[in-house]
Amino acid sequence: MEDKQRFLKFLRLHKGIISHAAEQANISRPTHYNWMKTDPAYKEEVDAINEATIDYVESKLMQLIDGPTREVVTEFGIQSLKDAPNTAATIFYLKTKGKNRGYVERQEITGADGNPFQIIIPKEV
Repeated sequence: MEDKQRFLKFLRLHKGIISHAAEQANISRPTHYNWMKTDPAYKEEVDAINEATIDYVESKLMQLIDGPTREVVTEFGIQSLKDAPNTAATIFYLKTKGKNRGYVERQEITGADGNPFQIIIPKEV
């Protein structure tokens, strides 16, 4: 039980990155995956750590979308500057979370010169 708790502590610290947590906890990756299969409470804790990591990364994405604030030292002291919103982060968010509103890219597959293509399925031999 102590090994599992130690691993979970490092998994939280490394934001769900298994290889880093396993190295620091001195356990093998297969041990972690075995615990996932055999201990429902352990799996639930790992899942919660992964969800918390997604929340953390989403908050960082929102900071990029808003335009991150940073502090700079000037001759007048420390000042906060707001960077411009990150267009790529905004587009990524809309493509993933705004699909139901039409923010998707579609690919149309056509034959030569834009003509329709035909799929031929051979008869059974």
